Amino acid sequence: MKTRNPIYLFVIGLLIFSCSQKNPIPFKDGLDAYPILKRVLDSTETYQVQIFYTRIDRNEHMNPMMETFSFNLDDERYFYPASTVKLPVAILALEWLEEQNVDNLNMDTPMLTDSVRPSQMPAYVDNSSQDSLPSIAHYIKKILLVSDNDAYNRLYELLGQDYINQKLAEKGLKHTVINHRLSYPANEIENRFFNPIRFVDKSGETILEIPERETKTIYSNSERPIIGKAYYSGDSLIEKGMEFTYKNKFALSDLHGVVQRIIFPRSFLETERFQLNEEHRNFILKYMSMLPGESDFPKYEDPDYYDSYSKFFKFGTDKNPIPEQFRIFNKTGWAYGHLIDGSYFVDYENGVEFFVSAIIYTNKNQTLNDDTYETEEVGLPFFAELGEYLYQIELKRKKLLKPDWGELKMDY
Repeated sequence: MKTRNPIYLFVIGLLIFSCSQKNPIPFKDGLDAYPILKRVLDSTETYQVQIFYTRIDRNEHMNPMMETFSFNLDDERYFYPASTVKLPVAILALEWLEEQNVDNLNMDTPMLTDSVRPSQMPAYVDNSSQDSLPSIAHYIKKILLVSDNDAYNRLYELLGQDYINQKLAEKGLKHTVINHRLSYPANEIENRFFNPIRFVDKSGETILEIPERETKTIYSNSERPIIGKAYYSGDSLIEKGMEFTYKNKFALSDLHGVVQRIIFPRSFLETERFQLNEEHRNFILKYMSMLPGESDFPKYEDPDYYDSYSKFFKFGTDKNPIPEQFRIFNKTGWAYGHLIDGSYFVDYENGVEFFVSAIIYTNKNQTLNDDTYETEEVGLPFFAELGEYLYQIELKRKKLLKPDWGELKMDY
């Protein structure tokens, strides 16, 4: 067996150590200028807020040295992760693709989803793509640009629960359960069946055929979490909390870790990285940071799809264009009163870069599915103020070296 160089092991250990440390976030003077942020920080039980913040310094080789801080972190306290689960599924779809090693199969190969059960829906066309055909690449674009639910469901059906959950656990993401489609009328049993899928060439010839599959393992939340005091099911008010046993789970530390792994993969042990080639990783990075209006296929236009449509930190309450000096590589989620964002925030002009992830629960009446949440009053202003607060800290923080972003600065 080949022995690793001791210096190599020391450096890797230092990187992992610096990634894993979680000191209290240095909230200090000046919070009075951020009234919603201060209100939320003073009411942690009401808003169930959790925050991760990672400072980044570069060494002489431009390698990131990370120091992570947290506020009110609790990996065991359940919150509904909403659309944030789409990010690891999108990344794993490309990892799966690389494992297939099939001639002429790539992320742009047409992917045709069939149905063999009443609960399944086929997908043979996608009119938002340039050739009107669905593909892994096009589904990922829709997920990362505007958080499209159907696109996520198709990749979930491609991979299946076993592949998704086992891969994430292998990478050290231990507080995650992904077990259902989104905004789709399928129960926990039907969510364990996955549509047959065919990948075809431009002439319609099958390149790869995948039959219907079923997951035998039950991926659930053993603590049987309950949220709220009542919820609507259709037009009926159910006078008890909603159970989330068979709903997705994605702890904030795991979301933060996924973003870090795709931005700085070499800061993690090889077994904990996503196994993507350079083309696929750059594809994820591009669409994580692209604004909706910068995309041609699919096309998203104002006023419905403004720059901050899915960029909560700093810009979440502002529908004006985001200045070009900023890029946010992120994934958001928004459901049942929960707002979540996991981000790598960059200001190219001033040499600022940091990671920040947060979750807030804004449901004062504790009733789910009534569309009465304090999203506009509290949720989005909290993210905007937290992003601005940390950005101002980073602007003033002295760094020895200005980052050279390399592949993280790209054309759109």
